[in-house]
Amino acid sequence: MSSTIPSPKEPVPIPGQAHPLAAAPHGGRFKHWLLRGMVDERGTQQGPHGQNPERTHSWWQVMCLTGVDYFSTLGYQPAIAALAAGLVSPFATLVLVALTLLGALPVYRRVARESFRGSGSIAMLERFLPWWAGKLFVLVLLGFAATDFMITITLSAADATAHAIENPFAPSWFHGNNVIITLVLLALLGAVFLKGFREAIGIAVVLVGVYLALNVVVVTTSIIEVFQHPTAVTDWWDALFVSHGNPLLIVGVALLVFPKLALGLSGFETGVAVMPQIKGKPDDDPNYPTGRIRGAGRLLTTAALIMSAFLITSSFTTTLLIPQKDFQAGGPANGRALAYLAHEYLGNAFGTVYDISTILILWFAGASAMAGLLNLVPRYLPRYGMAPQWARAVRPLVLVFTAIAFLITVIFDANVDAQGGAYATGVLVLITSASLAVSLSAWRKKQPKRTVVFAIITAIFVYTTIDNIIERPDGLRIATLFIIGILIVSIVSRIGRSFQVRATSVTFDVSALDFILEDAEEGEIRIISHEPDVDTTKEYEEKNKDERRFSHIPQRSRTIFLEVMKSDSSDFEEDLVVHGVVKYGYRVLRVKSGNVPNTIAAILLEMRDITGVVPTIYFEWTEGNPISNMFRYLITGVGEVAPVTREVLREAEKDVKRRPAVHVA
Repeated sequence: MSSTIPSPKEPVPIPGQAHPLAAAPHGGRFKHWLLRGMVDERGTQQGPHGQNPERTHSWWQVMCLTGVDYFSTLGYQPAIAALAAGLVSPFATLVLVALTLLGALPVYRRVARESFRGSGSIAMLERFLPWWAGKLFVLVLLGFAATDFMITITLSAADATAHAIENPFAPSWFHGNNVIITLVLLALLGAVFLKGFREAIGIAVVLVGVYLALNVVVVTTSIIEVFQHPTAVTDWWDALFVSHGNPLLIVGVALLVFPKLALGLSGFETGVAVMPQIKGKPDDDPNYPTGRIRGAGRLLTTAALIMSAFLITSSFTTTLLIPQKDFQAGGPANGRALAYLAHEYLGNAFGTVYDISTILILWFAGASAMAGLLNLVPRYLPRYGMAPQWARAVRPLVLVFTAIAFLITVIFDANVDAQGGAYATGVLVLITSASLAVSLSAWRKKQPKRTVVFAIITAIFVYTTIDNIIERPDGLRIATLFIIGILIVSIVSRIGRSFQVRATSVTFDVSALDFILEDAEEGEIRIISHEPDVDTTKEYEEKNKDERRFSHIPQRSRTIFLEVMKSDSSDFEEDLVVHGVVKYGYRVLRVKSGNVPNTIAAILLEMRDITGVVPTIYFEWTEGNPISNMFRYLITGVGEVAPVTREVLREAEKDVKRRPAVHVA
């Protein structure tokens, strides 16, 4: 039977107040260090290791954080463009710039307006697809996002290594040790995040500022060099027409090959993922922070304009000033076209400074990608029950991602070209999904003109993605491995966490609290679990009569019905709101949830904590095969309600005297 315990959590419960369900502190010093900073997507504290989010920054400072990824592609993009498009590279780059400014930019400005909490376009698509279909679709997109961000980390570090090795002043032992050097760079990047990453934006501002300034010098010098040798332009123009015949054919080739330049589109998804770092206005509405949204728009627009200017000028100068054979694998300009020009026209001393700047920004480009991963993973997987609770903390995830980066680097032998296909695939799939998300958003909001425009943009990105996959199918294979890995981990984690108390908070309204406190004053809280059927007086009368008879509830004892109204069973964590109503003379607690046993357990524990009385709940046995009922529970959130409720309570409360009692008849 139920009993009274001496010390309630809240002597005077407040009706309508949400009560967070947090775990008690436990574990050693290392565990506390590892889990410090475990912040959820709402910015509320999570358990003993929670802390408030760090201070925000001006939009241009956050732009530098995303810019270490976006702008660092200048280290290899001109060479990739020349290798892919040859003499047509400047025209293919113009197509890419047009798609950037007229396609990706307006798409992500809308994403910033509609997904301003940093969840990106994935959150928009999640809202369009409820239940398990939405969750599985999000997991697939997270697989492509993981591909994009993880390959950004490893590819950038590998390219930083390549720049270091190609420098004329590099030690001889650098050669042949690409993997070791890359692993050291990855370890240093992981160490930055383990330290706390507070200074990361400051570092990014310095690196981006210096790198862009050096690129201005290199590009300006190269343009001057082109105009001092006008034959370079005529020779290129003549060679272009000899190779391709007429202007229409040149345009056609540019349209066909520009998907190979897709790496120049990286950075947009990261730009919206780090939106919570942007400082808004003091009077910003948390439900629609106009200041932060405006800052994100400035970030995206400024970054796109800067990058577009550099893409056009660098593509033009590198195509005209560097022989095509030098772009081939093993050539001095392969993967480092602007560095080649820096050494060629500004000397090895300046070229070395440029190399160092390039190495640093390529190394730190992984910081932008790591920030994107650390923002996306805790927002989805733990909330879906598809990752452990520690996946909300920064440091364990940093260790996991660093270990994965080590593995990828060893598998690909720190080869930049081998990872390019996977990088482009991840980038393009995310941009395509963002385009689809804003198209669906415009359609739902009955904006026909914008729907048509965004649909056209989506079609272009679909073509670009398919073309890239056909050209480099290895990218899709790598992304598939990430997706399979995420699905396996997610399913195992979801099953492993099935018997946890999933509610993040429980709120009782005034009536519900009155019911509970009335019974608590008598020293007993008796709850009858009830699944509504035909909703008649007879139904409640028979349920009350049967439970009193078969469970031996005294006739004079007060009882309260508890009804869980089914919602999306694919949700894992929920904020429960319990309403008290009187139906046909019986007191009823009603709550909406997708997981019946876990919800009942959370409510019983909360009743105990706010009243000091251990409640008792009464069930009927579930009809059907117990194994099939257990599968029903895993998929639909119902099934073996009584035994699962008891198991959830047993896992949550080890002290039998404090554990709510479960009676089944």
